[in-house]
Amino acid sequence: MSITAAEVNNLRKQTGAGMMDCKKALQEAEGNFEKAIEILRLKGQKVAAKRGDRETGEGVILSSVNDSKDFGILLSLNCETDFVAKNDEFIGVAQTLVELALSHGLQSKEALMEQEFPGAGITVAEKITEQIGKIGEKIEVAVFHTLSAAQVSAYIHPGNRLATLVGFSAAVEGEVGRDVAMQAAAMAPVALDETSIPDELIEKERAIGKELAIQEGKPEEMATKIAEGRLKKWFKEATLVNQMFIKDNKVSVANYVKSANSEAVLTAFCRESLD
Repeated sequence: MSITAAEVNNLRKQTGAGMMDCKKALQEAEGNFEKAIEILRLKGQKVAAKRGDRETGEGVILSSVNDSKDFGILLSLNCETDFVAKNDEFIGVAQTLVELALSHGLQSKEALMEQEFPGAGITVAEKITEQIGKIGEKIEVAVFHTLSAAQVSAYIHPGNRLATLVGFSAAVEGEVGRDVAMQAAAMAPVALDETSIPDELIEKERAIGKELAIQEGKPEEMATKIAEGRLKKWFKEATLVNQMFIKDNKVSVANYVKSANSEAVLTAFCRESLD
C-alpha cells in the first residue's frame, strides 16, 4: 500500500527511528500506526539480542539527591562508543532515569526497569530496548546505587564519566557536602574508614609492606613492624574520613566535616567511574 511522507515523518518523530525503518514498518503494518511502532520495538529487541555479548565501556554516570536531601541516586547508563555517550538524547535518557528513580524513591535497578518511562507509554526496559534499536548499540543500566542519610550530597565530574554520593549523620552547611563528594571523586578512597576495608585487602597491603621491607634488607622482625607502620599510613590515604582534605591538607576530611557541624560524621559514600 502507499505510505505518505507525512505518515513516515510522524512515526519518525514519535519513535526516533530512521526514515527508511519507519517506512518499512508502516508498509509491513499496512499503514497501522500502532502496529508499526510495535514492529520498530521488535526490531530493537532483535538488535539487543544480537548485541547482548558486546562490551559497554562507554556511557554516562550521573548522581543526584531528592529535594529533602536525604536520599540519593547514582546511575550509570552504558553504551558501546564514546560517540553515543556524548549524544544529547542519550544523556537526556540517563537524566530522566535518575529523576524517575529519585521521584519514586526506587531502591533497585529492577524496580527502575518496571517503571513507566515519562511521556512514552512504555516501561524503562522497553525504552532502553527502543533506544538499542534506534542507535544500533548495546545499552544498559550498568550501575544503580542508592544512599540514604540525614544529609546526602552528590557530585558529577565534568564529562559525566565519574560521579559520587556521600552521606552524613547530620546536616552540614554551605559547600561542605559538595566538597566531600568532590574529595571522594578526586582521591578515590577504597573505603569509608578502617573498619569497612575487607580483611583480605588489609592482609594484602600488610604483605606488600613486609615484602618491600625485606627487599630493602630489613630482618624479619623489623620488616613486620615496618609493614604495620606502612599499613597505618595506607589507612590514612585509602579511607575517606582519614584522607587529608584536598582544599586544606592540614586537616582530615573527618575534621573538616566536624568544623561545619560538631555532631556530623560521614556515614557512607559511593563512587563510580568509567575511567
